[in-house]
Amino acid sequence: MKKLVLAEKPSVGRELARVLDCRIREKGYSEGEGYVVTWALGHLVELAQPATYSERYRRWSLRDLPMLPDTLEQEVISQSQEQFAVVKALLNRDDIDSLIIATDAGREGELVARWIMKLSNFTKPAQRLWISSQTDAAIKEGFSNLKDASLYDNLFYAAESRAAADWYVGLNVTRALTCHYDAKLSAGRVQTPTLALMTNREDEIEAFSGQFYWTLKADFGSFSASWYSTEDSIRISSEKQAQELEALLPGKTGTVTSLVTAEKGEQPPLAYDLTELQRDANMLLDFSAKQTLDTLQRLYEQYKIVTYPRTDSRYITHDIVATIPQRLKALASTPFGSSAAAFVEKGFRIDEQRFVQDLQVTDHHAIIPTEQRVDIARLSNEERSLWELIVIRFLEVLSPDYEYRTTTLVAEVEGQKFQTRLTIPTKQGWRDVARIIGRRSAATNVMDEGDFNASLASLIEGAPVQIQTIKLRKMTTSAPERYTEATLLSAMEHAGRFVDDATLKKRLSNGLGTPATRADIIEKLIQNNYVERKAKELVPTAKGREVVRLAPMQLRSPELTGQWEDRLAKIAEGKEASGPFIADIKQNTRDLVKQVIQSGEVFAPKYTNMKVCPFCKGPMMKVVDEIGQDHYVCQRLSCSYEEMEVKKRVPVSKPQVEKKESAVAPKTVVKVVAKAKPVTDSTGKKKVLLVKKTLPKTSHLESFSLPDDKVDKQERTYTWETVTEVVRPSKLAYRGEQYQRESTRPQAREDRPWGNSGKSTLEPDGSTAAGGTFADFLKASKERNNREHEKKRK
Repeated sequence: MKKLVLAEKPSVGRELARVLDCRIREKGYSEGEGYVVTWALGHLVELAQPATYSERYRRWSLRDLPMLPDTLEQEVISQSQEQFAVVKALLNRDDIDSLIIATDAGREGELVARWIMKLSNFTKPAQRLWISSQTDAAIKEGFSNLKDASLYDNLFYAAESRAAADWYVGLNVTRALTCHYDAKLSAGRVQTPTLALMTNREDEIEAFSGQFYWTLKADFGSFSASWYSTEDSIRISSEKQAQELEALLPGKTGTVTSLVTAEKGEQPPLAYDLTELQRDANMLLDFSAKQTLDTLQRLYEQYKIVTYPRTDSRYITHDIVATIPQRLKALASTPFGSSAAAFVEKGFRIDEQRFVQDLQVTDHHAIIPTEQRVDIARLSNEERSLWELIVIRFLEVLSPDYEYRTTTLVAEVEGQKFQTRLTIPTKQGWRDVARIIGRRSAATNVMDEGDFNASLASLIEGAPVQIQTIKLRKMTTSAPERYTEATLLSAMEHAGRFVDDATLKKRLSNGLGTPATRADIIEKLIQNNYVERKAKELVPTAKGREVVRLAPMQLRSPELTGQWEDRLAKIAEGKEASGPFIADIKQNTRDLVKQVIQSGEVFAPKYTNMKVCPFCKGPMMKVVDEIGQDHYVCQRLSCSYEEMEVKKRVPVSKPQVEKKESAVAPKTVVKVVAKAKPVTDSTGKKKVLLVKKTLPKTSHLESFSLPDDKVDKQERTYTWETVTEVVRPSKLAYRGEQYQRESTRPQAREDRPWGNSGKSTLEPDGSTAAGGTFADFLKASKERNNREHEKKRK
């Protein structure tokens, strides 16, 4: 009898098969003497679409909402049917006596495996493989410490409850918004509050009115110092006061009232979790969150040189400490080799408070290097840059504190306070790690103030000082900055600070979404044209701002996610059953749909450089496609007209300019002609003779031209024109003649209300050009999955 091993991805499955000596490769699995290894393609199974429960759900209609099936069913993803059939057959094979679940060690990984088992009617014993790295040693150790799968039942219940909650709320609210406002709109418990963070910031920027303030810096000859108010602020709000001080102080004398020297230190930063790494990669490498996750996944799966990527912990457990020397030795042939060797020889820091914390590790520990020897020549520039960030942080954590001596001087002149500071490093400690290889540490540095003039060390308290000159600067307060991916990831991780209720703050300790899903949330907002990338900034579009304005208040706040995550955590811990949670979700869905339907608001995005739809007179949103062409999409779902601007090469005729006779003798044209003659040699092969012929300049080769080159003795040139092409005709063009006549009357078009016109039944066309509906998301998701599916097969 054999054991079946189920991995989440083909790449992981192949590695497990190699370690388990499964050398016989078949379509969709590998087989050995004691094991058969197969794999999913991410998810093979998903929650069934609404039409599964009722034919009337095929059409989007307000009268059918909310959709609340008693029990949600699962179905095989259409493009994964073939691989699911392989896995199902293996699960039910007579010589397979048990299953080892080797999907990703986490909530979603558990869901992947359990739904496959459910739809395959699997009833045999099952065990769980739980590992945090893909090295051979980690895999072998994991297989020697398999756990009974039933120990993870509660984790599966939490995962299934999360999926059901997203289905009930996401699909119902999306259909309600779309039908009620006649526009492709969507909402969700993570997507909407994340979008609200950006739209609220945009509102703050627009409402901001800057104010002027002034600063003074005095030159004392041997040092310079900044003016400080009695409240320890460098800002002077009154121009009159600033000018009076500028006129009064030059040439005045005073004394050093305070000169304090202190020895200080700065501890190393914590190790990376996924969110922190995505944040630093965005700031230092200009990586998007998705780009960081994809690159990190390759370092984990393909090269096996870093540990599990999708972690929310920045700590390790005590059992990992014993493996640190091997992880350091694996860096021997890299630029970090000398530093790593020094740690192995002389010892390294083990911080029991800030690095080794068993209670701070749930599913997986922090992202650190593995024991796999690193060949950096195999890495792309992108992979190497991200790997270096991880190794630098790992070595920094093992290093001693950065130590420095700071001297703060305070002088008083004419009753005015001036202050400066000198900071002298005494021990570089962890800051040396990045500097040694010519890189910059991503850790936050102590901001040293003042002019760093060593002459401060020669002064004493009570020493006389005199102001030589005063420099007055006029400054202005800055508007709030737009979110970048780095700052947005921070805001999502610490969403509790946007909530006033102390209890909810605690519930939101894990933030909006999970480390594994935040990158996809940001990408989805961009793909749906709710947010645009402008350089590093994320800017909400007019449509995105309308979505937030029209969405139910409960969905705009992080509180809903806080409540859900708190209860899902209790389900995973076995402290709460999933039944009451789902019942509350259904009631919550009823309330949200009711709020949307009863709303008297109108969808009215304020686009810049807006076009007006020629059919319904509604606003058209500008969308730039992947090749840079401008599309304009009508935002009324009942119209959905789309056009694009295309540059075309068009001919322009001009009088032919007479050419002067050239004094140079005409060139001859040499033509090589190949002729086969019936001549054979002794072997019976035919010979081909090449004969050169000299043709006159007036031959047909010289005079040949395209038909368009000459038109009525005019020489044709070309230019580029921008023309408009219809990408998708208006749905109104296919309505009855009576409606056509009514809709083309200008007064009728202008007066017709949008959003609350009584229209309650819509047929989505499935297009994703403008983004927004749940059907669009599903279609786009399936297309992406198909592409990834094909890549994985190669």
